Amino acid sequence: MFKISTHRGFTLIELMITVAIVGILAAIAYPSYQEHVLKSWRANAASCLLEMANRMERRYTGSSTYAAPTGDNLLDSGCAAEGNMPDRYDFAYNGTPDATSYQIDATPVTGSAQANDTCGTLTINQMGQKGSDGTASECWRR
Repeated sequence: MFKISTHRGFTLIELMITVAIVGILAAIAYPSYQEHVLKSWRANAASCLLEMANRMERRYTGSSTYAAPTGDNLLDSGCAAEGNMPDRYDFAYNGTPDATSYQIDATPVTGSAQANDTCGTLTINQMGQKGSDGTASECWRR
């Protein structure tokens, strides 16, 4: 009597085709993932700017000026100091807030991954005007 043997497993060709497909999928997915990470950090920075603008408005409501009392810096606390935000963005006043105006900038940290973001620096002022180095409507959109 003859014994029929069945071989189970993959051939080298099948394995190489699978590896090639996985490589192609990874090459497509990774840049998309990186772009998503940049956008999510940009959205975090934009929400921090809005939070800071709200704090400035509360200051104005209470004291009729945007100027800060000595030693009071609204930008050093809150979301700007949480998590990895200080590694991604620097928050600073553009000039010195006075009685009637201010502008806050969120600048990507040089050398960080966020420095490659096409939107660059995000800004907001006392009138609620939002700006950026890119197209403001695109950069501030969530």
